[in-house]
Order: sequence, then C-alpha cells, then structure tokens
Amino acid sequence: MTQLDVPENARRSGPSSRALFGRQDEIRRLDELIGSARGGRGGALVLRGEPGIGKSALLRYVREAASGFEVMLASGAEFEMELPFAALHQLCAPVLSHLSALPGPHRKVLDIAFGLDTGTPDPFLVGVATLGLLAEAAGESPLLCVVDDAQWLDRDSAKALAFLARRVAAEPVAVVFALRRSSPLPELEELPSLAIDGLTEADARALLAAEIRAPLDERVRDRILAEARGNPLALLELPRSAGMAAMAGGFALPEASSTSDKIERSFQARLASLPAETRLLLTIAAAEPIGDPRLVWRAAELLDLDVTAAGPAEAAALAEFGTRIRFCHPLARSAAYRTADLAVRRKIHHALAAATDPAADPDRLAWHRAQASAGPDEDVAAELEQSATRAQARGGVAAAAAFLERAAALSLDPDRRIERVLAAAQAKLQAGALDVAAETPDQRGGRLSEPAPGRTRRPPARPDLLRPAPRRR
Repeated sequence: MTQLDVPENARRSGPSSRALFGRQDEIRRLDELIGSARGGRGGALVLRGEPGIGKSALLRYVREAASGFEVMLASGAEFEMELPFAALHQLCAPVLSHLSALPGPHRKVLDIAFGLDTGTPDPFLVGVATLGLLAEAAGESPLLCVVDDAQWLDRDSAKALAFLARRVAAEPVAVVFALRRSSPLPELEELPSLAIDGLTEADARALLAAEIRAPLDERVRDRILAEARGNPLALLELPRSAGMAAMAGGFALPEASSTSDKIERSFQARLASLPAETRLLLTIAAAEPIGDPRLVWRAAELLDLDVTAAGPAEAAALAEFGTRIRFCHPLARSAAYRTADLAVRRKIHHALAAATDPAADPDRLAWHRAQASAGPDEDVAAELEQSATRAQARGGVAAAAAFLERAAALSLDPDRRIERVLAAAQAKLQAGALDVAAETPDQRGGRLSEPAPGRTRRPPARPDLLRPAPRRR
C-alpha cells in the first residue's frame, strides 16, 4: 500500500490526516539520519522545495520518528531576519540550562549573542560554543534540531547553524533544515540536501481522493491536478477555496498565476469567513512571529479579545494556540497580516508594544512602536537609533541597517534623516547587501530633503554607527 503524504498545514480529521503519499525516498533518508544520530553519528539534511510541497509534513514525520530524542525547534520569520541570532536563540532555548557546563569564554559569547551581555560576539566562537552546548545536552539524550523556513533565517543564525551542522558527526545530534528552493541560503549550500518535488499524478490523485469526499467531476479533478502540478497544499487548497457546491462539477479555477499566489489567496478566502475577532487575533499573531503566547495574549487583552477568538482559527486549521502559536503555513501568516488594513496593523503593533517588556526586549519594543507610527516621530526614531547601536555592538549590522532605515523614515529633522539614511546604507554595505545599499532613497520611496534655507548639513550625529564592522573570521 502506498504511504500517504498530507502536508501538516492541510491537516483534517480522518484516517489520512497524518499519512504521507509518495514520499518513500524522503522518509528513508530521514530514517537513516535519525538512526545514525541514535548511534552517536550525527549529521544534517537540507530539504528544499517550493511552498506547500510537503516540507512541513516531512519535518513533522521526522519529529515523530525521533522517539527518545529531545526535539529542538526553530523557524525563520520574515519579521526577524534583521535581528542577529534570533533563530539560534529560539533553537537553543530548551537547553540553556546546560550553559553553566561550558567554559567561561563560551558562556560569555552566547550571553552576548543572545543579548544578555554586551560586547561583539566572535562568529567562530559562537559556533564553537553552540556545538559545545548541544554536546552537553546530548549527553542526556540524542538531539534533533529542526529548522523550518530557513530562507528567513537571520544571517548570524544561519552562519552559526551551518557551522554546527558541519561538525556534529561525532555527536548524537541530527539537524534538519527546510527552505524554499527559490531562496538559496549560501551558508547551507555545502550540506547534504534533498529536493522535495511534486507528487506524481498517481499520488496526487490518491491524495485528492482521500481528502475530498464530495462528488468530483472528472474534468474538475483533471483541472485541479493540472493547476496544482503535484503540490500537495495546492491540491487541497484549490478545491477548498472553490467551495463544495462548485466541486460537484463545472467550476472554473482562478486565472493562471504562481502556485504561491493561489495558495495565499485561498488562505485569504478562508480568513474572510472567520469572525472579526478571530481575524484580529490572527493578525496579532502574524505581527509577532516569535510565537510567544504570553505576549500575543497580553496584546489581545489590550484589544478586548479573549481566548474564545482562537477557536475558529484552530477549527479552520489555520493556526494552533498552545505553548507556542504556530500558523499552518508561512503563507497563512502572510495572508493574515496582509489582509488587515494599515490602520488595523498600526493598532496591533501599538498593542504589542504596550505588551512588550521594555527592560527585557527594548529592541522589539522600539520596532513595534515604529510600525505603529502613522507619521514622523523623533522619539521613536531615537529609540531605533539606540537599537541600531546595540545591534551593531552584537555584530548585527543587518539589524542596525533595518533599525536605521526605519528611523530615517520617522525622522522629523531633514538633516537627521539624511544622517540616518547614510548610516543605514553604510550598515548595508558592511552586511554585504551591496545592491540594496546602492539604491537611492527615491528608489525606495523616500526623498533626501535639502537643508532649510540658511542651514548647513551637520556631520553624522552618530559617527559610531558608521564605523567599520568588526572583523569576522
């Protein structure tokens, strides 16, 4: 009997909800990786494929297959790509109790990387310290490190995790990454990889038959199969967005466009059918991608939402609200955020800022305050500038660039705006983003204002932001 393949992000009740169609080769590779790590010979594997192709389903499979392992999870997020070591901290959080067993320099460099101490972390030492931390934790049980949406990893985490993945051969540690094929990550290029392709027509038909119980006209089925091109999520989402009545025969699917666009539109249609309170809660969760339920629920309370708002979202299989809040698919998160109008998003970021601890996470507070701003705000711009200084002190020049660029957009004083634009460009150059740094402010939708009559431009008020980045090994 063919093994079944239903992506995690399209789960339904019924006997096929946890099965995998047509993934025997992928399962074998993952089983080999887990078996080797169980025997003390660690390794890594990168799953590459388009959105909805089943990468999340395979990650779920490997988590379930790793019985007796401690499973460590991290997920890249578009909103956190500029925050240094954000994903690495997310992954290591379950084993930070082992920090005390590391040598002093290793403890210190991880404290710096995770924002618990000041200084500039040496990237090589961060990698060595992370390897030591996982080796200590693996002394109690083998480890499985699962990194989803790796195309959205912050650069510092990507380097540290790649360093780790190349050096776990002598440890009972398995590392599995999943990323989009169209988003190559240079740091992972040298690791063993597995291309996740679309299902064969036979497997696609079997999946469709297992999941769609309504009568389905053969011409409609053929059209769905042709449009989905073997993408499991598209196979399930395209007919769902059409409605059960239309599937009885004769409906026309949307006009030709990319599969990702179709899937996101399907999520948008499902969101539109939810109660307003549920849509608002999902937008809060989408705007705060760390998935910390305490933060999301504090913001929800400020917006007069209660826990009952989560029910329809879970019933629609769009998100899970537990010890961590997870969307069923990155495109569901994107749809939840983009379907909210600008005023609603600003209100949400304002609530998230109010819910954020200013002492524990001043940078995230500044970022949410910036996103909540409807116009220039010099106080918020100054906070972002301070965040840029802290980020650069940690070696996060990409984060510094993001903070400075937003600070420039919020600047009231034309001269300060120019200074911040130039500092952001310098930070982008240091981060290696040469093509973006070369754009003029006009090309990014802004304009460098000339000084007011009778005024001259001052030198940059924050020359420390323009200093050369620390040398990396």
